[in-house]
Amino acid sequence: MGPLRRGLISTAILLGTAPLAAYAQTSVCSSLRPNWDAGTTATAVDELVALMSTPPSLILLVATALVVRLRHQWGALVVVLAWTVWMSTLTLGTPAPLTLQAMAEGCIGSSSLFITTVIALCVATILYTTRGAKNPPTTEK
Repeated sequence: MGPLRRGLISTAILLGTAPLAAYAQTSVCSSLRPNWDAGTTATAVDELVALMSTPPSLILLVATALVVRLRHQWGALVVVLAWTVWMSTLTLGTPAPLTLQAMAEGCIGSSSLFITTVIALCVATILYTTRGAKNPPTTEK
């Protein structure tokens, strides 16, 4: 009966220290996403909307539109670098255990769709702004 009792006690201790939904909601989710509804789980689209609606993302979207409209190559480079810094700040800014715990509870979705969207936007910006700046063709006789 000794090993069985020790096994039950250790299992009870492990289950007692596991992060529960109420504990995570008050500590992690309330600090990372204070307006989150505990009944729903965040999806990748929800995370895309949440990250694109932050002020730095909105400023960068306006700057990207301006650079594309003017077809300014150096401006495109600056905007792409700013997007890179912003994505790095978002993905590396929050400690991984907190993010993983919040993802497990459902208040944060996967940011992969946001990262993919920003990468596609940056590639399109670079390709579009460099397309009109090619040297004119030379005619050789």
